Amino acid sequence: MIETSDLTKRYGANQALKGIDLHVEEGDLFGFIGPNGAGKTTTIRILTTLLEPSSGEATVAGYSVWTHKDEIRGILGYMPDDFGVYRDMTVSEYLHFFAAAYGIPSRERRTLVGGLLELTDLTYKEHALVDTLSRGMQQRLGLARTLVHDPKVLVLDEPASGLDPRARIEIREILKELRSMGKTILLSSHILSELAEVCNRIAILERGELVAQGQLADIMAQAADATQVELRTTDDKRACVVLRELPQVDDAVYDEISRSVKVNLGSEMDLADIAGHLHARDLHLRYMAQRQPSLEEVFMKLTKGLVQ
Repeated sequence: MIETSDLTKRYGANQALKGIDLHVEEGDLFGFIGPNGAGKTTTIRILTTLLEPSSGEATVAGYSVWTHKDEIRGILGYMPDDFGVYRDMTVSEYLHFFAAAYGIPSRERRTLVGGLLELTDLTYKEHALVDTLSRGMQQRLGLARTLVHDPKVLVLDEPASGLDPRARIEIREILKELRSMGKTILLSSHILSELAEVCNRIAILERGELVAQGQLADIMAQAADATQVELRTTDDKRACVVLRELPQVDDAVYDEISRSVKVNLGSEMDLADIAGHLHARDLHLRYMAQRQPSLEEVFMKLTKGLVQ
């Protein structure tokens, strides 16, 4: 649905994008990650036809950003990090205004606006002035505005920025609902834990270069130095000593906080073999699970903290 090929952007001597090849499939909820200055916003502005690349190609639903700007704008909804609102309008008036701007006939607007208010849980605020809304409600209203023309593709730049935990959860649930409706969503965010919960694929950008791209689970597995296992036994401290006897075990430590044993396996080892070894030494498992690295840990490993 979104493709870039050798996409570059230069600002004088500074090269903000260095030939990136981005691939977002139809129906993806795609996380676009990178430190400040990585080139995320530049990429987003190119995809939304607000900025022309220096070279390379970018397409949305097969339309080129070079030659089919109007077609892209008709099928794409863009929500920037900081968007303006008309504060002297009511919530309903605000959405009716943008529906009219998109040329939607007046007879269809009431049903459309009602549906968008219901989707974003703002029906009870339809007569409230935009200026009286909380930050979270304004973000939901901005998302509703983005959906006015029923776009196939959504590009959302930091939609949860500055929101409290409840508001972030509300935005997250709306994104899941939009994906279930068949929308393709490119989502930029610094809240990596949120992305890990909603995205099926991600790309990590640093200094204008893609350092990773693909299925979230695959990238997280590739970034893991070793298999990490957490377990509890009838004698955890002795279990640490016993597990260190195994050549496949790099380390085993007792975690006082979680009251469990954290085991790093340097090479593949079946979890059943761990259970069998412990049982042979008269140590019986109460709990065991393989631990995956968090998206924050993956991000820190794959990036170097460099900026342009």
